[in-house]
Amino acid sequence: MTTIEILRQYRISGYAIFDLFAAFLGMYLISPLLSKLFLKLKISIPKRNWLILTLPISILTHIMVGNMTQMTRDFLDINSHYILKTLIMVLIIFGLKNIKRSTKK
Repeated sequence: MTTIEILRQYRISGYAIFDLFAAFLGMYLISPLLSKLFLKLKISIPKRNWLILTLPISILTHIMVGNMTQMTRDFLDINSHYILKTLIMVLIIFGLKNIKRSTKK
């Protein structure tokens, strides 16, 4: 068993804790860069909003590249996992809440 397999074996409701931690850590590290990039496009996105949007962005990214993770499959399942769907929708609403058009150059 490789190190990554050992780290991914610990789960909460079927989702690997390591994967969730890595996603949030990665977004935390690149959020300043993303905020500056979008500020050049005259869109002000606070760094906190990137963290809130981590799971919705990851599901969208996995769908676009065709990598069906457990969370992506659960989100796309139309007959169950309503708590996950509700959580993702709430995260989208709160993540988009403080995004504003910027007048800065």
